[in-house]
Amino acid sequence: MIENIFPKIHKEGYKFLAISIILTFFAWLFSGILFFVLLVITIWVYYFFRDPDRVSIEDDSFLVSPADGLITQILETDGPKELNLNNEKFTKISVFMNVFNCHVNRIPTAGKIEEIYYKPGKFLNASLDKASEENERNYFKLKSKKNNEEIIIVQIAGLIARRIVCEVEQGQDLKQGDRIGMIRFGSRVDIYFKNKKVLAKLGQNVVAGESLIASE
Repeated sequence: MIENIFPKIHKEGYKFLAISIILTFFAWLFSGILFFVLLVITIWVYYFFRDPDRVSIEDDSFLVSPADGLITQILETDGPKELNLNNEKFTKISVFMNVFNCHVNRIPTAGKIEEIYYKPGKFLNASLDKASEENERNYFKLKSKKNNEEIIIVQIAGLIARRIVCEVEQGQDLKQGDRIGMIRFGSRVDIYFKNKKVLAKLGQNVVAGESLIASE
């Protein structure tokens, strides 16, 4: 019950939260207005870096969302050229995370990480189509445990986001809903897959590790 109200925070948030608390304390000593402003900021920092536990369906016939946020794009497209998949057709779903969403990303189905590829880039608004081609991003190629299909997850930095955090390694086996990393301060996650029925809808708000976005 307590964890529902005060969820644990991601280790990436420790430094920011500590700085906010210290500044808020000193503001309390000298200025009531500044104290109130910094208190609100401190609460927001805690909220932004929250890392709540999630309960996945544990059924690899489904894909769960890799990120919290808004479904902004569903389309048929070529695979990422960075992974030499641009001659293959995939279904792509984009999830945009605003600054109020939880930014911890999760694996959509059980499998093994076959490849991780980091691409430096710009920091455009992540909601723009060209962000997937120009922004800093991190690619995961996953071989699903159920049928050995390739599933691609792409972390894309945004206008404010300046750090993509990867928490898994190549060759690592993961369960559905396991954490794979996070992106700080607003960003986007794309997922590419084949041979599945899309369950997600444009404009739908989804929860990482829990919301069902595709099925066999």
